[in-house]
Amino acid sequence: MVYLDFSASTPLLTSVKTELFRAFEEEYSNPSSIHKAGLASAEKIELSRFNIADTIGAYPSEIIFTSGASESNNLAIKGYALAHQHKGKHIITSGIEHKCVLSICNFLEQEHGYSITYIKPQKDGIVDADAVISAMREDTILVSIMHVNNELGTIQPIQKIGEACYQRNIKFHVDAAQSFKKIFINVDELNIDFLSISAHKIYGPKGIGALYIRDKREVKLQPLIHGAGQESNLRGGTLATPLILGFGVATTDQTLEENYIQIGLISSYLKNKIKELGWKLNSPEINTIPHIVNFTVPTLKTQIYIPNANVYCSNGSACSSLNIEVSHVLKAIGLSNDEGLSSIRVSLGINSKKEDIDMLIFSLKNFLN
Repeated sequence: MVYLDFSASTPLLTSVKTELFRAFEEEYSNPSSIHKAGLASAEKIELSRFNIADTIGAYPSEIIFTSGASESNNLAIKGYALAHQHKGKHIITSGIEHKCVLSICNFLEQEHGYSITYIKPQKDGIVDADAVISAMREDTILVSIMHVNNELGTIQPIQKIGEACYQRNIKFHVDAAQSFKKIFINVDELNIDFLSISAHKIYGPKGIGALYIRDKREVKLQPLIHGAGQESNLRGGTLATPLILGFGVATTDQTLEENYIQIGLISSYLKNKIKELGWKLNSPEINTIPHIVNFTVPTLKTQIYIPNANVYCSNGSACSSLNIEVSHVLKAIGLSNDEGLSSIRVSLGINSKKEDIDMLIFSLKNFLN
C-alpha cells in the first residue's frame, strides 16, 4: 500500500500519539472544574493555545478551539455575517474555495439574502488579487479566500488582499487548513482577521481545530454552539482536552518543517515523470506548495482506478470524492469533463519516497494498458 493522500488526512506523529495516550489516561477531568485536576488540565490546554497562537503570530486569547476547519469556517463566516447584517450583506469569495466555504455562502445567500461575489480564478488556479479588490463595494463586510488550494496546491495572494481589506475596513477570513505549518503565516503581516486551521492536516488528531479571531473581545460573532460560556462564549461544550493537547504537540513538532526539502525533491521528481509521459500538469510550477500535485492522465477513468488501486490518492477533495463528477476547482480553471474525470491529486507527506512515485506511475501505466 502506498499512501499519497496526505492533503485529505495524515497519520499521527509519534510525539502526538504518545501525548494522546497519556492524555486520555490522565486528563479525564473537566478542564472547567475548579478542583486541582481540572485546573491542571486547563493549564495544559492554555499551553497548547499559546503554542498554536505563537505559530501564526497571534495572542493566545485570540484562539478558539473548534472541531476542525469546517467548524472554524462556519464560525468565522456565518458567525460574523449574522452578527453584522446591519453593516452590509455582501461577501466576496472565490470559485475554488473548499466546498465548506461555498456551502456557507450558499446558505447565507438563500436563507439570509446575502449577495455573494465568486471570483473566477486564473487558468493557473490563482485568484487575481486585483479582481477581488475590484469587487469590493460599500456594503462588503467580509472577504474569504483560502491560503492554499486543497486540489491544486496554489498559493493565493493573501497579503495583497489582506492589505486592501484593512484599508477599507472589511474583515478578511482565510482558510489555512492546507498551509498551516507548510508555509509562513503571520496574521499581522498578512492583515488576517479570521484564520481557520485543523489538526489532522498536520499529523494531529481528527476532531480538533482552531479559529484565530483578531481582537476577539471587540469583534462580535454569532455563536454556532451555545453552551455554558466555554471559549469566551463563542463555542459551548466541554473542551476535548486530549485532542487539544495532541493538536498542541503536532504544532510544536518540527518533523513537517524538517521534511519540506525532501517533499520538494519528490514533488519535482513526480512532475518530471508527468512531463516525460506527456501527461498534463494542472498544478502550476510556481506559486504553489510542493505537497500537492494535480495532473491529468489521458483516457484514465479515476472513478474506476482510484477505488481499485493499491496506491491511495484522490481525484479531488476527499470531502466530495465519492461523487463521480468533475471537481468544481478543475472546472473553474477550464478543464473539460473528460480532463476533469481523468485527473488525479497526489499529496505528499513526511513518509513519502521516490519509490512511492515509481509505484504510482507503474500502477497507472498498467491500468491504462
